[in-house]
Amino acid sequence: MTTTSYFVIGASHRTCSGAIRDGLATDEAEVPGMLERLRAAGVTQAVWLSTCDRVEVQAVHERPNEAALAIAGLMAERVGLPTPDLGDQLYTRTGLDAVRHLFAVACSLDSQIVGEPHILGQLKAAHRTAAATGLTGPELEAAMQAAYAAAKRVRSETPIAEGATSLAAAAVQVARDLHGNPKRCSALLIGLGDMGTLVLDGLREAGLPRLTVTAPVDRRAEAAARRLDGHFAPWADLDSALAGADIVVTAAGLGRYILTSGMMEAALKRRRRRPVFVVDAAIPSDVEPAVAGMDGAFVYDLADLERVALKGRVGREAATQAAWTIVDEALAAFARDRAERAAVPAVAALRAHFEAERRRLLGDHGDLDAASATRLLVNRLLHGPSEVLRALAADHDGVGLAERAAAERLLFRLFRLDGTSAVEREEDERREPGREVQ
Repeated sequence: MTTTSYFVIGASHRTCSGAIRDGLATDEAEVPGMLERLRAAGVTQAVWLSTCDRVEVQAVHERPNEAALAIAGLMAERVGLPTPDLGDQLYTRTGLDAVRHLFAVACSLDSQIVGEPHILGQLKAAHRTAAATGLTGPELEAAMQAAYAAAKRVRSETPIAEGATSLAAAAVQVARDLHGNPKRCSALLIGLGDMGTLVLDGLREAGLPRLTVTAPVDRRAEAAARRLDGHFAPWADLDSALAGADIVVTAAGLGRYILTSGMMEAALKRRRRRPVFVVDAAIPSDVEPAVAGMDGAFVYDLADLERVALKGRVGREAATQAAWTIVDEALAAFARDRAERAAVPAVAALRAHFEAERRRLLGDHGDLDAASATRLLVNRLLHGPSEVLRALAADHDGVGLAERAAAERLLFRLFRLDGTSAVEREEDERREPGREVQ
């Protein structure tokens, strides 16, 4: 297969609502079943990647557009929508565009928070599941390994990860300023966005002992609570969970306010006005703006945390641009490698043809001297190409002339011939004033 057989189809924070992503979200235990459905649909090399920010399939197929349409149908069925209705919220890329997207995902350039460290591990886990299910092959493996290599370069050659980790460190600093030692605090994670998880990782490293997780889809929140070694709270119990939290991290990004001033007022009353540190790590915001003006509620969004971390936008953009440069270099190297590999069968076939002609000549004329044998071999090797070129030269319509020109140019390039081809000479003569080629 060639690089045009690569494709990706999915939905992310850039293309669809949080509700759609929640509906598409696939728990770890469900992924093998979805991969089997892909196999049944004729897709034999695929990775099903499901994170808080995206659900997408990275795959290889001889007819990528047809395969993508079949996968869109599976995704639409999962969320209970007609395929055309969901289609507007999906993205599809093919060929090198799909490979570039894969590289960008692995390098955390397509995440809500550029540089966040979780996505690479999530991609590798999805890849392992695909391999265990028998849904990988040489083409997909080549792309995945190239993506990992690009991600390693981005991490080692640019400071792109510092921006995301510095935001988490800033959240820990504010928590210390407000509550003292995080070991005496409890936290509530609302929603499962990657930046929210990153902030919680920082708080956990600082000693946070108690964490409760809730999200609009209870099964996803329960799975996340197990993964984060926390407690699960049903979405219906959000008000109660809010009252018990010293630190609230929101990361749902549903496009509507989840934490309203009314909810926060009720929680503060139950807490007897003990302060609450709220980190709004969602894009778009989860927290109603009025909450920031309430006594006892200290709301920081990502821009606020960035100011605390003293990380300038200019430095972050420079790191991002450097990372994209690495991605494009890796993509060019990948395309070159694929092209070289694709040429191997043709070269092998040409070599085998030459060797067969050599053996045939020796069998027919084993008693010839070297000069006669080599002259006869050259004639035999050139017989087929000469016949084709003569046939093309006899075809005077536009198609025949174009094919002849392409064939001659390719011959001059393949065999590094000096001078110009007959077609090129004719074209030069046509351009000379007063000349007319018959």
